[in-house]
Amino acid sequence: MSSLHIAAGLYLATVLSLTAATPFDEAFDHMYNFDFPGAHGILDGYIAAHPAEPLPYAMRGACYLFRELDRLGILEAQFFADDKRIIDKKKLTPDPAIRARFLAAVNDAQSRANAILANDPDDRDALFALAITQGVVTDYMALVEKRQIASLTPARLSNSYAQRLLRLDSSYYDAYLTTGVSEYIVGSLPFFVRWFVRFDNISGSKEKGVHNVAIVARQGRYLRPFAKILLAIACLRDKDLAGSRRMLSELNQEFPANPLFRKELAKLDSRIGAAAN
Repeated sequence: MSSLHIAAGLYLATVLSLTAATPFDEAFDHMYNFDFPGAHGILDGYIAAHPAEPLPYAMRGACYLFRELDRLGILEAQFFADDKRIIDKKKLTPDPAIRARFLAAVNDAQSRANAILANDPDDRDALFALAITQGVVTDYMALVEKRQIASLTPARLSNSYAQRLLRLDSSYYDAYLTTGVSEYIVGSLPFFVRWFVRFDNISGSKEKGVHNVAIVARQGRYLRPFAKILLAIACLRDKDLAGSRRMLSELNQEFPANPLFRKELAKLDSRIGAAAN
């Protein structure tokens, strides 16, 4: 299910002490509160001081993706609970200026990450930056441009980078989001498509996919809130209203400025109340 990959995509860094907030923590906090200008301001300042690092460019791309998904109403849980809406080929109207900035951020992250990996193939931040950029490209292609089949190519690349990273460091918990989404995507594909699509170290188990995403929801850093978003959607699709509400409630408490979390939680409470009567 491509929706599990937002942000991608997603759709998404160094495992640092959670007691010391970094500019990346602050930027993601603004992003999850849907304060996109605030997030970009922090990242722009960091990039000005550290222009060769790939990770802030990858995060910049994630912010542009989230902004566009929010503007187009794609992040609403109802969208992801309905497969027909996900695969609907009705064209959306992306913002051309945001698209250009998004692609520039992706290219900036990839060029810098690849330059680092040419000298050190085991650089963890560079691998994570590439996993993020390929993930957000996957989401943009699948959810905005409606090119679901074509989006499997960057999805496969994102998984490959995440798998390499986890082989180097199994405690790099944010990387489990990509592998979990990959499991879910492959497990959701029709058999005849799955036969031709190969993902590194992926069996196509939806259960394993949800398990990996749950690891990030518990132990991740930058992607922990996004993992909770995906779990809320997965619970909703499985008719587990209580599980979905638990995730949305935690998100609403952690990011009170985000209007989407409040809106989705209110809708879910209304649905639970109606079911109880």
